Amino acid sequence: MTLVHSKALDETVKVDRVIDHIQGKKGGPTVVFFGGVHGNETAGVFALKDVFEEIRSKKIPVNGEVYAISGNLGALESKQRFQHEDLNRIWFQERIERIVHSREIKHSEEEELSQLFRMLHNILDTGTPPFYFMDLHTTSSDTSPFMVLNDSLLNRKYASNYPLPIILGIEEYLKGALLSYINELGYVSLGFESGQHDDDKAVESCIEFIRYSLTLTQSVNVSEEKRQQLKGVIADSGNAPHRFYEIYHQHDIGSKNNFKMLPGFINFQVIPKGVSLAVVDGVQLKTTKKRQIFMPLYQDQGNEGFYFIRPIPKILLWISKELRRFKIDHVLVKLPGVEWESDQKDTLVVDQRVARFFAKSFLHLLGYRARKFDRSHLIAKNRESASKSFEYADAAWFQE
Repeated sequence: MTLVHSKALDETVKVDRVIDHIQGKKGGPTVVFFGGVHGNETAGVFALKDVFEEIRSKKIPVNGEVYAISGNLGALESKQRFQHEDLNRIWFQERIERIVHSREIKHSEEEELSQLFRMLHNILDTGTPPFYFMDLHTTSSDTSPFMVLNDSLLNRKYASNYPLPIILGIEEYLKGALLSYINELGYVSLGFESGQHDDDKAVESCIEFIRYSLTLTQSVNVSEEKRQQLKGVIADSGNAPHRFYEIYHQHDIGSKNNFKMLPGFINFQVIPKGVSLAVVDGVQLKTTKKRQIFMPLYQDQGNEGFYFIRPIPKILLWISKELRRFKIDHVLVKLPGVEWESDQKDTLVVDQRVARFFAKSFLHLLGYRARKFDRSHLIAKNRESASKSFEYADAAWFQE
């Protein structure tokens, strides 16, 4: 058992890897919630315990299976983001092979990955589709609740049912995330950021998100009136508009950099030109034009200082959907300087000395995000071909 303390609630609970697991009536989905993948983000753990206890005490019928899983148990107990390395930055296929199959484990986070990997695949082997994976997080700065997801049409369609800001494109900057690994397996997977780490409102927002998610996935049956009520509570939980945004810049913190975010910045805040954002190695970092800031870093651990985001016009979302539906990427490889990386046909290699007209922004419309980018070549990966959309075809949200 692991002791987890919440500063926000001034409470301590005991959890195992599986916080709880409810086996309901056959024929329903398999829904998996992760809490505490970062050890200083405890809101998800406490929210999951609260909701699962509510289901059990009120004997609420459940369709299918619902899991609540702890992420980084060691970091949760030691009250820090991670102990040796960020657990949410190491989910690379080559590394998984070494850790899980060769059993070459170098530190505690790799052992955590090994356990989570085996549990995840056991759920996929024994559970009933459709599968939903939701990772519950908080941020170091004040924020309205929001969702983060890899840019696949399946993820977009599901996430659009939440009245929250939805952030696309993080997979191009944040490498080795648990949800990226799961999304590449073809399943709905998304992150929910409920608020600031030590704010009790973050726990409450997380509870409401879990409740609504269980109705949206049809794990719990409620009236349409009740579902809209739950949706309304989420809509009222923040002041950022319900729309899609795209990340287009990440400020990386080097291993030798002395980075300090200046106080007072919050998620989705629009920052005028010429405003100092942070001090890097004694030099003030200022905006060169008007920017919208996202996830400013106000904690000691972490390599991402902040992001810049911009709203995505609805017309671009529609164009993107149609281009992917007609598989325009399969036409692009007939052009000089563009080819598939392998027979899987999910990764494009663009020789920019030949195909200079291919900008990353155009590939984004097709669902591709850069894995490698230099002066000569752009390598970009797509997740559409992996999406198991057929498994979700009977879900009410999918048919709308």
